[in-house]
Amino acid sequence: MFRGSLEAWYSRITVDDLQALAGDSFDLSARVKKKVAEAHKQTHEHVFQKVTTPSRGLPRILDQPPLIYHVDPEQIGESAIADAFRQYRDSLADERRMLLDRFKMVDMALKVVGVGSVGTRCFVMLLLAAPDDALFLQVKEAGPSVLERYTGAQKVEHNGKRVVVGQRLMQSASDIFLGWARGPQRDFYFRQLRDMKVSVDVETQPPKLMKAYAMLCGLALARAHDKAGDAAMIAGYLGGSDQFDEAIGDYAMAYADQVERDYATFTRAIRRGRLKSDLSPSQLETALR
Repeated sequence: MFRGSLEAWYSRITVDDLQALAGDSFDLSARVKKKVAEAHKQTHEHVFQKVTTPSRGLPRILDQPPLIYHVDPEQIGESAIADAFRQYRDSLADERRMLLDRFKMVDMALKVVGVGSVGTRCFVMLLLAAPDDALFLQVKEAGPSVLERYTGAQKVEHNGKRVVVGQRLMQSASDIFLGWARGPQRDFYFRQLRDMKVSVDVETQPPKLMKAYAMLCGLALARAHDKAGDAAMIAGYLGGSDQFDEAIGDYAMAYADQVERDYATFTRAIRRGRLKSDLSPSQLETALR
């Protein structure tokens, strides 16, 4: 447990922490090496080769509908794009603004992203400092917090800023290009498209290692609440009983049951032809088993 505010602020979760929780019976070195190798592929250079194509002497984002495609600039307005980018630049710290100024935006396309962002405006920007020196920025629409209706608090001035400040508060190492801007009737936040992030393969973890990973996730969540909220008030709200723990466990089990029901609904729809799939019939049958 953290003993002070500064200790919580500077705390880091390391591979050694995971190894200590997993015990000596697990050698994590091979898994770590694999993940480090994967992280080195999540770079702008790697993405540049995959999602760009030459056009009139300059690289251009490759259309990959329905996931990535260009929209008519008149739908957005070049002046609106330029104004939003200026706002974004102004939201950065001075030293990061100097780094961004080495790059020039050369292309922008709409990018369909994950489940939590479906229906929102999201874009990817390609910036170049040199023909072989690229920076990809993801621009995501930021809507009101889902908690806003319940807290009774005054609406925030800028939801993009709310998201960015929240991430900077909660994360031990935030993206250096995190920033915000306001477009026509919408708030946005900016971040790097790829910056060497990887995820854990939870599906293949043995139970003991999964338990250790879950404990570290809990520690990371507690640290985030400690930095962004009032630790004493949260502790007082939770109290000393296991009522909150049991409620979270019940919610997790109900959520897992709902996921299984949703999966069954989707598979039935695919088999009956009501929902299209990009997989071939043989791949589909393998995936649905």
